[in-house]
Amino acid sequence: MTFQISWFNSKGYIQGIFWILLACFISNSNDILIKHVGSRLSGAEVAFFRFFFSTLVLLPFMAFRGKAAFVTHYPKAQCIRALLLMLAMAPWCYGVAALPLTLATTLSFTVPFFVLPLAKIFLKEHVGWQRWAATLFGFMGILVALHPTGNTFNPMALALVASTIMFATLDIINKKLLTEDETLLSMLFYSALGTAILGLIPAILTWQTPTLQELFYLLLLGGGASLILFCLLKAFAATEVSALAPFKYFELILSGIFGLIVFHEFPTASTLLGAAIIVPSTLYIAVYETKQQRQRAVREELELKKAA
Repeated sequence: MTFQISWFNSKGYIQGIFWILLACFISNSNDILIKHVGSRLSGAEVAFFRFFFSTLVLLPFMAFRGKAAFVTHYPKAQCIRALLLMLAMAPWCYGVAALPLTLATTLSFTVPFFVLPLAKIFLKEHVGWQRWAATLFGFMGILVALHPTGNTFNPMALALVASTIMFATLDIINKKLLTEDETLLSMLFYSALGTAILGLIPAILTWQTPTLQELFYLLLLGGGASLILFCLLKAFAATEVSALAPFKYFELILSGIFGLIVFHEFPTASTLLGAAIIVPSTLYIAVYETKQQRQRAVREELELKKAA
């Protein structure tokens, strides 16, 4: 037993793959739960319960850490993060409930495309032409996947696009307003709590009393949301992020399988073609960013040696 536990806590390429694939499975399972309960409940209500139960799941861990865990150095930033999460998660729940899983998963990969212009504007980051080219190519993939001129176009797809823009904005906020002295557990807890509070009024306005079965699914959704981040952190602690980048697209395969088995959905040609453009674009951006970070780290190390 000790050996088995130590394997999961050890660093290594295989361990990293295990955790990233588990994160993909849980993420896809969460989308299935959203799609299932979202067939009757509104997206606003699903988003509220998602963060409400996530708060309850995190509360025992906060209590175990003691009073210090409840201390936050950036209350304003936490409020902004909660607002962005609500604006991101509510349309995501509406979109997932109305659209095929494969399309939702494909569009979830497009967050890096929206991070680039936002980082350029708000963080004044220098962006190389390679990343601009990959991003523009990725935007073409979004248009192909959505197929806005086709007869099968569903306007709810725009809700997913709006959601990815909000998630990209959230990434920028995390870089801009939060620093290393804010614990991950505190960020998770106050984000979930703040989003649940902000999402309560929209949930009440569209309220449908959940059944016991739906409440159980929503509880799994809230717990799964925190578990995804835990798995990602374990994966990134086990091996390099760039080495794991290709494996996150396993979720696209899962969405196709589960979409077919659970909801009898067949991915359209436009979705598959769009994914064929989006996936390599985001993968290139991930590899490019990793290479840039390594080069910056080498330059900083050389500067330190010269200063010494």
